Amino acid sequence: MPRPFRRVVTGHDAKGRSIFVADGPAPAVFDRGPGATAVTEFWETGTTPASNAGNDDPTAGGQQRLPPPKNGSKFRVVEYPPDSKRVAALHGVSHDNKSEGYVRDLANKRHPGFHKTATIDYAIVLSGEIYALMDEGEVLLKAGDVLIQRGTSHAWSNRTEAPCCIAFVLIDAEPV
Repeated sequence: MPRPFRRVVTGHDAKGRSIFVADGPAPAVFDRGPGATAVTEFWETGTTPASNAGNDDPTAGGQQRLPPPKNGSKFRVVEYPPDSKRVAALHGVSHDNKSEGYVRDLANKRHPGFHKTATIDYAIVLSGEIYALMDEGEVLLKAGDVLIQRGTSHAWSNRTEAPCCIAFVLIDAEPV
């Protein structure tokens, strides 16, 4: 079961005054099952610059998809289980979806989680540790570390037996 996250959202009332429009568990949680990643979607924008008009929740009732909308952004937390469980889960489901703007390389000999998106991603490790893998090289990231992922082919490898939580801000970008 994914870790629950409290989400507090601000907005404006009819007089233009600042208010809290939501305070509670993030409603858009996607648990892909045993051994798979769990994704909590906090917010999404469909344009840049983003609109702060209205108080509708852009994550309510939506389908989970990896990249943000064209010219938009996503804010999410992903919980990565240990590779001892996740690698088998990756082979059990097809995650390749060119129409959604990403391609997963399940045949990659280094890690079946390799994928590439047309985004710039700001990744902040909240808890645990994880290896960021590039086509050439890898680096161990621990709680508090930040990675800027710039449209590269990459994978995440959790070589411990504890989950790793990473906060991501994904922003649509031109493909390389």
